[in-house]
Amino acid sequence: MKNKNHFLPVLINILVLCIIIGAVSAYFVYNDRWIGLILIGLGILCLLSLKLFNVKIKNVWPDIVFGLIDNGILAIFALVGANIAGVVGAIIGGVVGNSITDGIAGIFEGFAAETLRKNKISEKRTILSSAIGKMAGCLIGAGIVLYLSYLIQLF
Repeated sequence: MKNKNHFLPVLINILVLCIIIGAVSAYFVYNDRWIGLILIGLGILCLLSLKLFNVKIKNVWPDIVFGLIDNGILAIFALVGANIAGVVGAIIGGVVGNSITDGIAGIFEGFAAETLRKNKISEKRTILSSAIGKMAGCLIGAGIVLYLSYLIQLF
């Protein structure tokens, strides 16, 4: 596909990924052992879908960094909130965590974007690169936290 910005193919790609992510995570939601690794795998699947549009992963690195930090820290807040106050604690932890992490992750996203520009690597944002980069980073970041949480429970 020559033009990376065709709205309909991009929309279809993202919707298909959303359906896959929703179905697979719903299937594994109660499997503490695998859910973290599954989320990491789904993040990698998102990145692999960029090949259909000839987008290089290094070009979406700022969005991936944003997602990693954003959802990684958010997952920590949600886990802590859930352990303190159950479902409501998880929601509050997620909301507060998301607010805090959007700001923190934005710093690193901006730094990554400036570094790419400084090194003359194109980081021009498109619908596809922003959406997929952030989706992948969020899944991988949360997956890492959930997998580490599972490993810590083992000890």
